[in-house]
Amino acid sequence: MTTSFEALLPGTERALLHRVAVAQAEGRAPSLVGAVVRDGALVWSGARSCVDGHVPDADTQFRIGSITKVFTAVLVMRLRDEGVLRLDDPLELHLKGTGVGEVTIAQLLGHSGGLAAETPGAWWERSSAALRPELSDVLGERPFLRTPGRRHHYSNPGYTLLGCLVEELRGRPWEEALRREILEPLGMDRTTAYPVAPHAGGWAVHPWADVMLPEPSEDLGLMAPAGQLWSTAADLARFAAFLAEGDEQVLDAASVAEMRAPASPGGEGEWEGGYGLGLQLLRRDGRTLIGHTGSLPGFVACLWVSVEDGLAGIALSNATSGPLVGAVAADLVRIVAEAEPRLPEPWRPLPEAEVDEEPLSLTGPWYWGTYVYGLRLGPGRGVVLEPLRGAGRQARFRALPDGGWVGLNGYYEGETLRVVRRPDGSVSHLDLGSFVFTREPYEPGDAVPGGVDEAGWRGL
Repeated sequence: MTTSFEALLPGTERALLHRVAVAQAEGRAPSLVGAVVRDGALVWSGARSCVDGHVPDADTQFRIGSITKVFTAVLVMRLRDEGVLRLDDPLELHLKGTGVGEVTIAQLLGHSGGLAAETPGAWWERSSAALRPELSDVLGERPFLRTPGRRHHYSNPGYTLLGCLVEELRGRPWEEALRREILEPLGMDRTTAYPVAPHAGGWAVHPWADVMLPEPSEDLGLMAPAGQLWSTAADLARFAAFLAEGDEQVLDAASVAEMRAPASPGGEGEWEGGYGLGLQLLRRDGRTLIGHTGSLPGFVACLWVSVEDGLAGIALSNATSGPLVGAVAADLVRIVAEAEPRLPEPWRPLPEAEVDEEPLSLTGPWYWGTYVYGLRLGPGRGVVLEPLRGAGRQARFRALPDGGWVGLNGYYEGETLRVVRRPDGSVSHLDLGSFVFTREPYEPGDAVPGGVDEAGWRGL
């Protein structure tokens, strides 16, 4: 008999609703929507509101602030995958006359370009875009706070530059490129640059009294690629599935995985995590979360994805401050992961076409000096090298067309693993970035750099 696990258990749903209810009450939020994605599907959503009969749902729009940056980053990665640009290209190569052209595209994506966090002049989130009609108005006379590439420093103007880069290379407005290249392919028809009913209104809640004040909703103009979008829990669920698995219509799985990898560390005193290429990275409750937080006057939002657990948590609220949506979204993931842990995939043998006698003969123990490693076959004719005792450098390798393998992760990422043979064709050793791995530890006659003592092993 096959059991469906698409729906959550009633006890899990009760715990999720309780977390949302506590967040709305303790955060003194006009309303708060939470949602959970499991294995690419929206499996739960719940909400609380201060107005009886007017509880938002997964189709109600909220402004998502800096979650917008992830969409902008995807547009840039698409250009990279098409060969239009390289991530280490200086901005000036594609976008002339900015005055900050030595900054690379990768540095802008990862907020390590040394640019200021905000624009000069009036608070851009609460003022008219007419005050910033040109890039020079966004960057100001002193755009750099530090040397590019040295450390992470979050920069909203940096994402204005990336949005302008997309417009320059696509020959169309950022918003149109976003709709054509991401929103339509992913079926996100409730994600828009401007609010479309039903949508929440933005509110400020007095810090010392239970009273509220409506917040303005400004068009951000040139700053739009940094925080303009409105979206729903249901639409962000679709985006979460994309961030976990990729989508060939938008960005393949390998490129999305590249976005999730650390590109710059968090700055001193900042949250425990880092930043990828347009994605925040967080370690919480023993798991890695990727996604982004967002805020604009009247709204806070968060999307966290645990790729390993196949889960995502979403929290949206229409309050300038109060509800800790980042913690809520992370807790929604934790509640489901702990109550209903993901079932492992059934073990299956490799496909017959991927089994080759030669690499199969290389499996088993290998010695780097006296450190013992095990080599085993992986999917797609790849191999995995991992320590058999104690700590060490585990690495996955992809097969190369002309023989050998290239490292995919960790210390050996990009390094080549190859088989070195003797004149008679027998295997002498494995060479991994000049490190020699032999079948026995320091066997006489082995190709160990520096040679092996002729007297061999001895006791005291």
